[in-house]
Amino acid sequence: MLIDVNDVSLTIKKTEILKHITVGFERGKIHGLIGRNGSGKTMLMKCICGFVHTTSGEVTVAGQRIGKDCDFPQSIGIIIETPGFIPYYSGFKNLKLLASLNNKINSEQVKDSMRRVGLDPDLKLHVGKYSLGMRQRLGLAQAIMEDPELLILDEPMNGLDKDGVADMRKYLLEFREQGKTVLIASHSAEDIEVLCDTVNEMDKGVISKIK
Repeated sequence: MLIDVNDVSLTIKKTEILKHITVGFERGKIHGLIGRNGSGKTMLMKCICGFVHTTSGEVTVAGQRIGKDCDFPQSIGIIIETPGFIPYYSGFKNLKLLASLNNKINSEQVKDSMRRVGLDPDLKLHVGKYSLGMRQRLGLAQAIMEDPELLILDEPMNGLDKDGVADMRKYLLEFREQGKTVLIASHSAEDIEVLCDTVNEMDKGVISKIK
């Protein structure tokens, strides 16, 4: 298993958010998470990413225990909630700034990630003037620009028009063909049906396998 969640519980301010979650996600597949708002999907993703520490249990990604062997998984791209960018910078300038933190990729690779999601890297428009769909595309460009092995995407189709959704699905299927792994939460039954090899449902902090 690339991701191994073992008996994970999470309590915040005396409220149980996750209840004894045990689930594994294999490498080289697209895994779907479904469930209503407040079911625990986003919090489970945050625990896998290392953004939130579990109350009990253990999360292992690529053989490393999150919070013990490492703070965050290696080689991961993430969209959780609305991507945050500096509104008075262009899309390219935002991504270039983020890329400089790890210093793994050059300007041309940043531009290529934007082109792959249908954005013009030479567009001078400030991100604050972007539509919601453009911000989602920029969020995906950020997630993929360092060529990660794992994508964790929480409602990545939000704000995308029909063409944008088709582009996103195409990209994710190509990503899987490269032997890489995706964990995606979506409210869209069609997205889940088209994309996912496995599907788990969350309800009130409990997980159950559907497919």
